Amino acid sequence: MVRTVTLTLRTRGTCDLVDLTRQVREAVAGSGVRNGTVTVFVPGSTAGITTLEFEPGAVRDFQELMERWIPAQGRYHHNERWGDGNGFSHLRSALTGPSLAVPFQNADLLLGTWQQIVLACFDNRPRRRSVVVQIVGEP
Repeated sequence: MVRTVTLTLRTRGTCDLVDLTRQVREAVAGSGVRNGTVTVFVPGSTAGITTLEFEPGAVRDFQELMERWIPAQGRYHHNERWGDGNGFSHLRSALTGPSLAVPFQNADLLLGTWQQIVLACFDNRPRRRSVVVQIVGEP
């Protein structure tokens, strides 16, 4: 059995992190699928999906890490070619990846106690994002 749900949300951009755990749990619980895997996927090349303990300190640590590794004000060939100033966001997205697979049992996500599913919007402006939640398994 396969069920697909699309979440729509607004982000502030520039490493805005959004906790999706509640929405993914609700999608799994309402899917009619009891045991399987849920894949969370963000279409686009300036956002990513990961897990993180979603608390203010860890969120800030993640944001600061991205800025150290891939600074927003760096020199990027993408910016020189397109002039849109978001070359850094494409690299951060590629590093994070666009999707995450999480197993579930009895319609309950098998996440760790302090592990949340997080959307990271790396673009240099606010965005309207779609997140595809695809649930695969047995009833």
